[in-house]
Amino acid sequence: MFNGAILVGANERTGGEPFHAVHPATGAKGEVAFSNASTQDVADACALAEDAFASFSSLTPDARAAFLEAVAEQILAIGDLLIETAMAESGLPRPRLEGERGRTVGQLRLFASYVRQGDWLEATIDKALPERTPLPRSDLRRVNQPVGPVGVFGASNFPLAFSVAGGDTASAFAAGCPVVVKGHPAHPGTGELVARAIGAAVKACGLHEGVFSYVPGTTHELGGALVADPRIKAVGFTGSRGGGLALMKIAAGREEPIPVYAEMSSINPVVLLPGALAARGEAMGTAFVGSLTMGSGQFCTNPGLVIALDGPDLDTFVAAAATAMTGNQPQVMLTPGIHEAYEKGVAALAGAPGVTTIARGAEAEGCNRGQHAFFAADAATFRDNAALAHEVFGSSSILLKCKSIDEVNETIASLEGQLTATLQMTDSDADDAAKLLPTLSRKVGRILTNGWPTGVEVTHAMVHGGPFPSTSDGRTTSVGTLAMMRFLRPVCYQDVPDALLPAALQDANPWGLTRRMEGKLEVAA
Repeated sequence: MFNGAILVGANERTGGEPFHAVHPATGAKGEVAFSNASTQDVADACALAEDAFASFSSLTPDARAAFLEAVAEQILAIGDLLIETAMAESGLPRPRLEGERGRTVGQLRLFASYVRQGDWLEATIDKALPERTPLPRSDLRRVNQPVGPVGVFGASNFPLAFSVAGGDTASAFAAGCPVVVKGHPAHPGTGELVARAIGAAVKACGLHEGVFSYVPGTTHELGGALVADPRIKAVGFTGSRGGGLALMKIAAGREEPIPVYAEMSSINPVVLLPGALAARGEAMGTAFVGSLTMGSGQFCTNPGLVIALDGPDLDTFVAAAATAMTGNQPQVMLTPGIHEAYEKGVAALAGAPGVTTIARGAEAEGCNRGQHAFFAADAATFRDNAALAHEVFGSSSILLKCKSIDEVNETIASLEGQLTATLQMTDSDADDAAKLLPTLSRKVGRILTNGWPTGVEVTHAMVHGGPFPSTSDGRTTSVGTLAMMRFLRPVCYQDVPDALLPAALQDANPWGLTRRMEGKLEVAA
């Protein structure tokens, strides 16, 4: 169960100004009073994390993988209470949350299997060449090592997969970094249940209690204290652009600046090429609305922008989308604040010069339900009004009507960085797609064809990131095994005696790693 506690290592605390979850489907306040963590709680948690770093970072791959698997098992052991609590606190339906629990557990297990493989260490050995002339070469060995304790911010839109034990926490653990999580105030009961599961795994695996702490709360001061603490060496954040920029400013102003890996804002353009519009315009219109309205549009990969050549085939797409949207019932949004921001954003789009309303969803019945919205403008209007490119978090999208493929390309070039871009195309569109791809590849982290951007697979190849402002560092991803690299750094050992080297670099290769020897991969026997 949960009781509103702050979890600093194995120490359970209460105190601070209490706060309550608000059930978004009803607007009712939850019964449990949750404790707001203090800046002292944050400092204590960070101190414990620093104390835990030496032992946790030096675990063998098998031991670290076993811990990740133990976290997955402890989350499953919570049972239906986890789903019921998350449903009440988020307004999300059971199937969505059961799927999200599966994703959370699945990514922990994926990281465990990847940790055991060991190639993320990138162990590289260039042996000494004492006879080389005119100068000998030293023995040089390189390996990736964890950066230190990591601060993680729970996200509002994924109370499981991007929150307490979500991708940021899982990848930091996999890299060997203790984690301090700032719990999201929208789902504190869910967060505490998962935090207790992680704590149970820490204890079961015999690890230092400082490997994990959970500091819930509602104040900006709490998050600022976590980022500012000198023992925190990196931060993972998913949320608004304003929130991410505020944390980046704090991190940059420290005596020792640190990276904040923030996923912030994206409208994920979808380009409808002429051949695809002619072949399946009606079907695409219906499918587009399904993607746009999924989860009330509260996905970072929501298709908030559609770009196409004007003409009769586009009219077919628009008519199908309008029909699908008009009968689509609004869904509960995650929090009253998110709903309020959505309504303001939609109102701003509806009142913008040169923007027309294509369709709205059914009228909302009940509180905190976001009425879907689809607007249209021409490309010139869009380029002249920067506000039209701002994300409206929810099921709202703008169609841009272009006169030529060159104008489509110019419009894409004018966009800020995005998480995804989608090309709807047929074989007849190959030349147009080839013209657009170089521009798209500079603007986004993932390019799709003939699909829809909502839905992110957790795999080795996945990139869930992109140029600013979709993320603060477009070289990284927050989903997939590559996410570990955010919390690792390379260290080179020169002429260090074998017995003093990390195990990954010792001549005997005690961990049985595949290593790069003299530039060539050498597979362990």
